[in-house]
Amino acid sequence: QVQLVESGGGLVQAGGSLRLSCVASGSRIRIDDMAWYRQAPGKQRELVALISNDGRPDYAEFVEGRFTISRDNAKSTVYLQMNNLKPEDTAVYSCNAEVFSLARRVYTTWGQGTQVTVSS
Repeated sequence: QVQLVESGGGLVQAGGSLRLSCVASGSRIRIDDMAWYRQAPGKQRELVALISNDGRPDYAEFVEGRFTISRDNAKSTVYLQMNNLKPEDTAVYSCNAEVFSLARRVYTTWGQGTQVTVSS
């Protein structure tokens, strides 16, 4: 099984920046799409950004050009650069990956999440 470990969360003032990282480990044939989701207290989890294996990004509308998703396949890592953060960006951010396993089946795996808190 592939495991995902996120890092980079923390407390930042409104207008500030954070860079989240998510490293994948474990045996697999390849990792296809990778994505960042977030869940704020009392709200449903929502997609923030997704990136394909060949680097094509897609963003939720609320990102409004403030966030950039990228990946380094050699390092099995996906990043989320978040700029001009707003208090409403406060949430637990979790990494998600679609894995093509050694058994030639596809499954989705999640990281444990990292807290992002934006103060006003």
